Amino acid sequence: MMLASRVQGETKVDPKTALRMLNAQQQQFEKTVVQVTDNVYTAVGFHGANTSMIVGKDGVIIVDTLRGPSSAARALEAMRKYSDQPVKAIIYTHSHGDHIGGANAMVGETMPDIYATESFGSAEGVNEAVNPVKRKRNIRQFGRKLSPLEMTNRGVAPAGTADNDGGKGFLQPTVKVPKEGLKTTIAGVELEFHVAPGETDDAMFIWLPNKKVLFAGDNFYSSFPNLYAIRGTAYRNVLKWSESVGKMAALEPEFLVPGHTMPILDQDLAVAALTDYSEAIRSVYDQTVRGINAGKSPDLIAHEVRLPDHLKDKPYLIEFYGSVPHAVRAIYSGLLGWFDGNPTTLSPLHPRKEAEKMAQLAGGTQRLTEQMESALAAEEFQWALELSDHLKWLDDADKKLARKVKIEALRGLAGREYNAPNRNYYLSYANELESGALSEIWF
Repeated sequence: MMLASRVQGETKVDPKTALRMLNAQQQQFEKTVVQVTDNVYTAVGFHGANTSMIVGKDGVIIVDTLRGPSSAARALEAMRKYSDQPVKAIIYTHSHGDHIGGANAMVGETMPDIYATESFGSAEGVNEAVNPVKRKRNIRQFGRKLSPLEMTNRGVAPAGTADNDGGKGFLQPTVKVPKEGLKTTIAGVELEFHVAPGETDDAMFIWLPNKKVLFAGDNFYSSFPNLYAIRGTAYRNVLKWSESVGKMAALEPEFLVPGHTMPILDQDLAVAALTDYSEAIRSVYDQTVRGINAGKSPDLIAHEVRLPDHLKDKPYLIEFYGSVPHAVRAIYSGLLGWFDGNPTTLSPLHPRKEAEKMAQLAGGTQRLTEQMESALAAEEFQWALELSDHLKWLDDADKKLARKVKIEALRGLAGREYNAPNRNYYLSYANELESGALSEIWF
């Protein structure tokens, strides 16, 4: 069943399989403190991301601080069972809020050094002007307003995290890591900081050469990577992401600590995972570029690109979080912009005019409505959605029926999704439609 869905370039299976897969992925972020190796501990599941503690001679080093002070305090309390030494340094692997918002709950009487890249803060690019709509889409992607019955997880993180104090514990970096990186010793622990653009432009990974421990940040976690986030992001440089992961693999870590999901505590598995991850990203990029240069549209390429056969069933490359089709469209737009090269798409019809033409082709609005209802009855949910979007523009259409069909089709698609962001977005949007939160035009 999973193989068949991937042949079609989708992340949809039968509802029971989708739920079983998501429930199995839940094990990747069950709340626990993992002893990575001697004096290295990672707290998983205390919020969406991981936080780690490295125990040195006269202090500890914290890598990432979760989203807010409350979750950070709970994680630190759990890790304090292994050391009560003062915090000598905090490291931000990148500037996403779920990694930096709880720092003040992890400091003591003496303020520690706080390390980040020189470009720290550039995670979201230059698109702050669209923050209002990004916030709405963020809520949908992560299912923040879903009921307990609708929630599963977020692909690489648990659902239902406590976010009311998000960002309230953030502390500004005091030590900026230059582009060429940094080697230093903190509390007797040798560390290497490697600037490594990937999920964000300001990302870095941390290497403990004497312990062979690698802190990957969000450039690696156990899911196909989120090369594009449907909440809306600036272009994530996919080629650099692949190269950064390749550099991590070249270190041959014995222990791999991701930004989310469980650490990998075996050298062969860790190196294989990083090598495969880098190859998978590069393969999607290369296939997309070939499609672009063949003159194909982003939608066509998105339906054609596949992970290589030897990678598609790797547990850390299943599309629980990122999606290959989403990545393809992002790469296309990032390299060429919105225009697909087909003059037909230079000046498309207004959606209302297109809807009128579709109704004419169907034999009238009533026939188009019947086709929409037939698609829903046949569980052709995507087609039902597309037809409902045409009908919403027609003055003589039953718009309440179109809305009802769209809600049911969204929930039908959600039930078949093992990609958590897609599933959460479908369900969240359906709920907003049902509550009347969305406008008549944009439902």
